Amino acid sequence: MVDIEQYRALMTEVVQKQIVILGPNISVLKARNVKELKVQDDGVVTEVSGDPQVAFQKLMDEYVALSGLIVRNILGSIMSKYPEIKINQ
Repeated sequence: MVDIEQYRALMTEVVQKQIVILGPNISVLKARNVKELKVQDDGVVTEVSGDPQVAFQKLMDEYVALSGLIVRNILGSIMSKYPEIKINQ
């Protein structure tokens, strides 16, 4: 079973990578659109409520809507660090 802390770490890493690409304002704003997440200004996900897999998928949907394939390419390298977490593609 995947630990909620792994999801928090994964989502923090995704948000922080998006900050590098999109800038902090857009990246954090999009992450905060996911009602299950609490996100600091530096991109750190401090809280996940509900199903973390659902929250992660919603986060990915927010970024994919903005920059499509770029996000999917970045996600591939990040996901290799979290083999226990499965995503729907």
